Amino acid sequence: MAFNSIEYAIFFALVFAIYWLLSHRGQNLFLLAASYFFYGSWDWRFLSLMLGSSLVAWWIALALDRTNEEAARKRLVTISVVANLGLLAIFKYFGFFGDSLRLLLASFGIEAGWPLIEIVLPVGISFFTFQALGYTIDVYRREIAPARRFSDLALFIAFFPQLVAGPIERAHNLLPLVLAPRSFSFYEFGRGGFLILVGLFKKVVLADGLAPSVDAIFRDGAHASGGDVWLGSVCFAFQIYCDFSGYTDIARGSSKMLGIDLIENFRSPYLSKDPQEFWRRWHISLSSWLRDYLYISLGGNRGGRFATYRNLMWTMVLGGLWHGAAWNYVFWGTYQGLLLIGHRALCSWHRPATARWLLPIKISGFFVLTCYGWTLFRARSLAQCVDFTVAQWTDPFTITLGLERPPLATILALPILILIDGLQYAKVDSCFYRSWGPARRGLLYAAIAWLLVMGLSNAPSEFVYFQF
Repeated sequence: MAFNSIEYAIFFALVFAIYWLLSHRGQNLFLLAASYFFYGSWDWRFLSLMLGSSLVAWWIALALDRTNEEAARKRLVTISVVANLGLLAIFKYFGFFGDSLRLLLASFGIEAGWPLIEIVLPVGISFFTFQALGYTIDVYRREIAPARRFSDLALFIAFFPQLVAGPIERAHNLLPLVLAPRSFSFYEFGRGGFLILVGLFKKVVLADGLAPSVDAIFRDGAHASGGDVWLGSVCFAFQIYCDFSGYTDIARGSSKMLGIDLIENFRSPYLSKDPQEFWRRWHISLSSWLRDYLYISLGGNRGGRFATYRNLMWTMVLGGLWHGAAWNYVFWGTYQGLLLIGHRALCSWHRPATARWLLPIKISGFFVLTCYGWTLFRARSLAQCVDFTVAQWTDPFTITLGLERPPLATILALPILILIDGLQYAKVDSCFYRSWGPARRGLLYAAIAWLLVMGLSNAPSEFVYFQF
């Protein structure tokens, strides 16, 4: 039940209509049932995984709250870590590491004869396991009190707008909203509607419109020149941003209409001037999760320069692996780690210039580095990573294949995307339009709606982050 489907529109309309007729307790139970139905519509067999993860988190959090013995508390939180990461290891990484070990042994002339089982990857498993794990760690650190009712915690983990592709919610933000009574607001309803409209605009018009152009380059990689790869990477940069931030916009908009505020997950990331700023603006919920639960746990920047660089690299490599069980994601994470280390080392050696006229140059230069990273991310194999890297940096200006031209609606939509992102960046407000007069606001609505109708002819593609 994808957000850009008629099924979701009908589902959400029914949920919205019934939800606001219920008491607070009834709202929570109804939302929990609706969330399990939403997830079950993908594959009902994996409901037991989410239910099991929720039960473990609920039991461990209550047990942590009952004991002050540090050894016992560490054992309990270790159970949570093993249970949640164990789910990921089995369902997401079992085949990857098995195949990698087989290839490694083969390189030494050893034939591995064990059978490898093909395991279906449950949709959204990386998101709900991280959410459950973060909750138990927060209780262990005594940063939050545990939820007493299982249904409340289960709703925190399974809340359908952010269940499949985030944002990865933190208990200190979402859990109090689950526990507190909610009332309908026309103002929040309007904000939510605008976010849904913008999210559909990004996904249907831009991401789906750019997908065929990107696929043409990465599918026919053997004949692609350096210029072809750069064009494909730039198109993919906009495709993945519009796809993922569009999903987040729809998730946040749907949630706002239900009286619940999800955290912001993107803040105009391509206007970043360096890697540190980029990770404060891109997939914010994941980068802050990795910082708080992995980087700081490894020691953060407390052990000197070398230890800091090591912790940064481990964090980004594991963050890359979180995105998928393939070596190109490991390479992408390593590349991001090198960018962060290089930036930190440069700043410690020489204070960056802050002249205003340098800002566009910095933003443009870092966007080029970001697009190269997307080449590693989107590549179909290790061989393609190597071939495309050589082509991009040795022959960047030759174009041979000819990029498949995006639809007219997609081309016309790009300036509006840049306008929206620029205003959100400048105003630090995703709903900046609220300060506009009726005429200018109506023109924005009409332009987005018109392009959205034009974009309905684009072939729909699955949200990119569903595979993670």
